[in-house]
Amino acid sequence: MSSGLDTSVVLRLITGEPEAQALRALRELERILGQGGAVYVSDLVISEAYFALQHHYGVPKKEALSVISRFLVDSGVDALGAAPEVLATPGLATAKPGFVDRLIHAEYMRSVKEILTFERGGARLRAVRVLQAESPATHS
Repeated sequence: MSSGLDTSVVLRLITGEPEAQALRALRELERILGQGGAVYVSDLVISEAYFALQHHYGVPKKEALSVISRFLVDSGVDALGAAPEVLATPGLATAKPGFVDRLIHAEYMRSVKEILTFERGGARLRAVRVLQAESPATHS
């Protein structure tokens, strides 16, 4: 059996709050893994958990990244996407582009040759082309 976790379950497992839900999530995770099953988490769920930790729980960016990294290493949950590799980026808490932009980049690099952006920091990543805004007068 394999199961995917949504953000609410991941947050309960990470924060332990609310306690009754956290215990239920932990018991279910232990049950599935104990029966030889697999538990997965997507990059989108990891992204949501990253923002929720910061905005709803007041966890600083660097600590949120560390907590998520530890969760992926210690919980028995497997990431479906590129999060483990992106989380290994040195200085990620202050990197430009940041965590979520790097997840987006990693996903695209599996399928496309180029990524278009207006974000100048994107030029630091491979296969990214930064678009320049056109003047409205030149468009007519």
